[in-house]
Amino acid sequence: MLLLLLGILFLHVAVLVLLFVSTIVSQWLVGNGHTTDLWQNCTTSFSGAVQHCYSSSASEWLQSVQATMVLSVIFSVLALFLFFCQLFTLTKGGRFYITGFFQILAGLCVMSAAAIYTVRHSEWHVNTEYAYGFAYILAWVAFPLALLSGIIYVILRKRE
Repeated sequence: MLLLLLGILFLHVAVLVLLFVSTIVSQWLVGNGHTTDLWQNCTTSFSGAVQHCYSSSASEWLQSVQATMVLSVIFSVLALFLFFCQLFTLTKGGRFYITGFFQILAGLCVMSAAAIYTVRHSEWHVNTEYAYGFAYILAWVAFPLALLSGIIYVILRKRE
């Protein structure tokens, strides 16, 4: 049982790290000497050093992506906190429904953010020389892992 709990905890922390990195790092869209993320656009030199950064667009779709990514991080942190609370207060045979609900909610938020960004980023950068960066890919990787983690929490029963 202890090994199972450690495995679930490791999966949850991995999802949390993926969510933090994909929300913070400036690599959602890269190419042609520019990197963009949810918060700022940066110009880079050939050596990779950042030369100049300015705030991202204030369009509604980008703000919705920002909000859902921040919500996914908040929901995942809350799920981790609730897991520890339920671990010590839940009766024998009880299920971790609340923890699973918030983790699934975090997965759905990150999926919504990445899907909106996928559909609407062409309005922001019409140049075709851009490619998706690693932070964007990490957001998509965090989505199924968060859902899996949430489903495992819902199925999991507490044992002594």
